[in-house]
Amino acid sequence: MKVATFNVNGVRARLPVVTSFLESEQPDVLCLQETKVVDEDFPREPFEALGYECAISGQKSYNGVAILSRLPMKGVRVGFDEGEPADETRLIWGKVGPMIIVNTYVPQGRDIESEHYRYKLEWLARLREFFERNFTPRRRVLWVGDINVAPEPRDVHDPKGLRDHPDFHIDAREALARVVEWGLVDLLRMHNDEDGQFSYYDYRAPNALARNVGWRVDHLFATKALANKCVSARIDLGPRAMERPSDHTPVIAEFDL
Repeated sequence: MKVATFNVNGVRARLPVVTSFLESEQPDVLCLQETKVVDEDFPREPFEALGYECAISGQKSYNGVAILSRLPMKGVRVGFDEGEPADETRLIWGKVGPMIIVNTYVPQGRDIESEHYRYKLEWLARLREFFERNFTPRRRVLWVGDINVAPEPRDVHDPKGLRDHPDFHIDAREALARVVEWGLVDLLRMHNDEDGQFSYYDYRAPNALARNVGWRVDHLFATKALANKCVSARIDLGPRAMERPSDHTPVIAEFDL
């Protein structure tokens, strides 16, 4: 079973990139973030033509998450279940084939002095509580998405210069670590220990992809029960090199289930 995560930065604008990826890689499941479209305008037809069922939760111009699957999806839900603001266009989850998939678009944070950054840290704390309420590490759970946190210095191109960035600040990294400590494994690092493995290349950085000036902020984390079945994990740079690409590129994991 092959699962991929991809922040598309506007699914309608990136439709040729996404369909090309689906045709070439043939993932069983593709989780999208930053779809930036209300549900009624989501481009279902091209994906359904390729054999994918679509579970979506979106809004106009911002955020938005979706799960495209060739396998049955059951019990799909959106948002937190805590009785507080749902953030429904940042979280979608359900049982997909033999695993539970939680697809998230974590808040970016803007600036470490802003209320948006405090909200990001609170959101990650709420996510840890969400995992505790709904699952146990003994189940096959996969958490994927644009997490907007680079976990280690080797996951950014300039760790000293970026130490106060909301995607690399120590508080954000520790907030992510607390979620992971619930019982999750970083699948890319399980299979690839090399430095310079990036999934995000800023449009504003000249020739960022060619110079490998990037970040690793898109992740697949699995419970040990599922990680033990993971046979490979990698970043696919091909979509980032296409015409009119997203600033992110897919991360892929394969499982022998």
